[in-house]
Amino acid sequence: MSDDKKPLLSHFKELRQRLIIVVAVFSVALILALTFLCDPVLEFVEEPLLRRNIPIIYTGVSDAFLIRLKVSFILGIIISSPVIFFVIWRFIKPALYEREIKKFRLLFTVSLCLFIMGIIFCYRVVYSLALDFFIVAGEGIAEPLFAMDKYLNFLLSFLLPFGVAFELPVVIYMLASHGVVDHKQLSALRKYILLLIVTISAILTPPDVVSQIMLSVPLYLLYEIGVLVARLCKRQ
Repeated sequence: MSDDKKPLLSHFKELRQRLIIVVAVFSVALILALTFLCDPVLEFVEEPLLRRNIPIIYTGVSDAFLIRLKVSFILGIIISSPVIFFVIWRFIKPALYEREIKKFRLLFTVSLCLFIMGIIFCYRVVYSLALDFFIVAGEGIAEPLFAMDKYLNFLLSFLLPFGVAFELPVVIYMLASHGVVDHKQLSALRKYILLLIVTISAILTPPDVVSQIMLSVPLYLLYEIGVLVARLCKRQ
């Protein structure tokens, strides 16, 4: 075997070992989630509907089991994610320079915090407002009776985009650090971005000024933070 193939095979062997560790850790986390955590999390997820006296049903024979499996799968990923990230980091770290390692750690920490903040903000503020809006919009047409699988998909479709949207400062930093945009361009687009944010807030929230402000202000502040980040990148 040639010398240039030996390092490549050693990398594949290491990758296989790390994948086995990831699968094993995730399997244990999935079992723990299915056994101990699934029911409390489902009760927490159902609480906004039960508080509004809206019954939750499932229409398919296997729906209840599939819902438990889906929730447990998501919980398994969350529980095992620290180990998974650590294993991946240990694999790619030798290929990075010291300055890249410091930069990656900072960006990863900031990105994770912003993602969690986006999900918490969405669930505590925006989701409740949107749920009230859709329930009120259906009054006089039909009696609300939610299927659990559709309700869960609706909840996830709300939470994940907000988690991603809160990554805006990180995205702007990456673009600005590579010279794709600068703070002057972002400042020139400010009025258009503000109009877009207000429009989106008016669509997602009930028709009152307070709800629209509660959604518009955080999103606009994120954009302004992104402009500030781009300005700092310009100076660097």
